[in-house]
Amino acid sequence: MSILIVEDCDDMRRSLRSVLESRGYPGVREAGNAIEALEILQTESGINLIVSDVNMPGLSGIDLCRAIKSDVGLHDIPVLMLTGLTDETTLQEAFEAGACDYIAKPVRVNELLARVRSAMNLKDELDRRREHERELVALTERLQQVNDKLEQLSVRDELTGIANRRYFNVLLNQEWGRALRTPMPLALLMIDIDFFKNYNDHYGHPSGDRCLASVGDTLQALLRRPGDFVARYGGEEFVVLLADTEVPGALAVGERLRAGVEELSLDHAHSAAGPCVTISVGVAGMVPHRDNHPDRLLAAADQALYQAKATGRNRVVAFGGHDFSSEKAIGAATSS
Repeated sequence: MSILIVEDCDDMRRSLRSVLESRGYPGVREAGNAIEALEILQTESGINLIVSDVNMPGLSGIDLCRAIKSDVGLHDIPVLMLTGLTDETTLQEAFEAGACDYIAKPVRVNELLARVRSAMNLKDELDRRREHERELVALTERLQQVNDKLEQLSVRDELTGIANRRYFNVLLNQEWGRALRTPMPLALLMIDIDFFKNYNDHYGHPSGDRCLASVGDTLQALLRRPGDFVARYGGEEFVVLLADTEVPGALAVGERLRAGVEELSLDHAHSAAGPCVTISVGVAGMVPHRDNHPDRLLAAADQALYQAKATGRNRVVAFGGHDFSSEKAIGAATSS
């Protein structure tokens, strides 16, 4: 921590330095003009106060003050003006340039020390505030990172990395409302990994977790439209939401997903559906209306999944066990 004296009079400069150093301000720096002062400020750190004469050849002390206050790196350094001119115009110009105070010439030691002490206290307070601001910014950034992580955890399934059931429920209601306004069809696929309990029992839970992650990645990768959405519904179940899609189109998507999982060729020695990991897919679709509810679409897809599992698994089945005509059903078909 040091003080920079900017004064073109050598005797005055040395006298001020001697007084300040004798009163506990070590390492006082000197500059004979404003240009020299700016060079020191640009090359040295630790200057905490500038005491500058107003009238100097070339750049005046007021010009120096303006230059300091316009520099982001120097802006917070207090500037005390030395002046024999105490008229209102000169003082106003100095304060407008950014000076924090002035010392009248001839300089009285007690006044000099009082002004310096006040300016140094001001600098200390500014430094504390800046440090506090930096700490607040850092804390805010850390909190934002934590919030982002929490938000991600709140919508992502930790194991598979795809969306979780909670987020799916939110999106289903949003898409349902949007389909009501349009109106447009909405399709849902309920997906279950065939004989997954047998897989876990035979290969172990770590392998089961890897299997779930691989299936989730595959389902995500095989959805072609930006608005198509897949989530882990729970356990070995997944769900796919297809906006503006009728049942025939949803069946085609379901078959693509079924074939894609089968092509992973993950060995499954204890599956009655085949030698590798497979999925069963239940499909339902309808045009939402105000007398209905998304739960009916979920229930229909779940019933279709039950039918797929009951008829041999490793297949895609659309809801066909209920009459959806009163609910504006799109249609029903079966693919296996």
